[in-house]
Amino acid sequence: MNIVLFTDTYPPEINGVATSTANLRATLIAHGHQVIVVTTNPFDNELRFDEGDIIRIPGYEMKRFYGYRLTRPFSQKVMKRLVEFRPDVIHCQTDFSVGLFGTLAARQLRVGLVDTFHTMVEDYAYYVTKGHFDRFARHAVRAFFRVRSNMMAEFIAPSEKIKEYLRSIGIDMTVPVIPTGIEFSRFSPEREDPKKTADLKAKFGISPKETVILSLGRIAKEKSIDVLLRGYATFLQKGEPFPTRFVITGWGPAEKELKDLVAELGIADKVVFTGKCDPSETQDYYRLGDYFVSASITETQGLTFMEAMAAHLPVLARYDDNLVGTIQDGKTGFFFYDEDDFDGKLRKLLTLDPANKKRIIDAALEAIDVYSMERFYQNIIEVYTRVRKKNW
Repeated sequence: MNIVLFTDTYPPEINGVATSTANLRATLIAHGHQVIVVTTNPFDNELRFDEGDIIRIPGYEMKRFYGYRLTRPFSQKVMKRLVEFRPDVIHCQTDFSVGLFGTLAARQLRVGLVDTFHTMVEDYAYYVTKGHFDRFARHAVRAFFRVRSNMMAEFIAPSEKIKEYLRSIGIDMTVPVIPTGIEFSRFSPEREDPKKTADLKAKFGISPKETVILSLGRIAKEKSIDVLLRGYATFLQKGEPFPTRFVITGWGPAEKELKDLVAELGIADKVVFTGKCDPSETQDYYRLGDYFVSASITETQGLTFMEAMAAHLPVLARYDDNLVGTIQDGKTGFFFYDEDDFDGKLRKLLTLDPANKKRIIDAALEAIDVYSMERFYQNIIEVYTRVRKKNW
């Protein structure tokens, strides 16, 4: 098939949608399909045709909205390329800006349109409303998606939580649940370069004797990293069982706020901010860690949790219904409920005996097997085949 993916974010940008889209493109190409990606241009203000099949449209960077780029929802030059390509299916990974361009392209080319609902947009309303008219904004978001659903052949939900949300706002079309596939082998400890890990630790001043508690991902308000830091401060006050460091890898609009919080809590000597890491090096940063922690409750499927599990890092996550299928408390990882609970759960995690730690790692690897790239491909191609038939 000829497939066009429309997305507002794509590597080298680092976030779940970018990773998911890159994984989708890779598995489609590996199975012999032709793929064009239409995305934003984070490099300059030019329209770029990278490698011929990654089209980057310039746009305005909304820095307060964690770097989101707003582009015009149409380009005649890009449209000309798509007409020549003659796509069988158009798949939108995002719903605004470039996503709207995908909708227009599907209508003009009379091609079936698929949409993966990656982001709980309501949870990001505060970036625009700053707390004012929040209820109105949420109603507007829901109305937008109800209208948008009339343009789709199918929505894809990456988790049951998202499917239930779409149903709750009045979407009654076909909504298959297809978790994003991950190439887990790249995270395996068997592929680690010990020298590279040692060099990274030296770069950030992390002693080989310190146990590393890792947080990796976008640094933004909705990720609730402040909950982790307050919980970690309590943990330190009560006395750590052995030397630890809290490592935060990523970048985002809340970075300065968190650095100020670290100083206020008096734990600056125990916390490391590594900054951005290139998507091709993510596995190297997981290898800095011994344990993975997250307080986010806005994930649609939790790609970082699964990557951490693949890297053999026991996971401590703030409880969220969306993670229940992946994390089984005490079996494949652990849940905590708030910053007061974090201290006790972290202490329990860090003092696991080797046999129980191995049991949790093995169970986690088994749990994430359903997110393999091959299973992801088979599920996606089934949707594409169904959508293409609707438009013959």
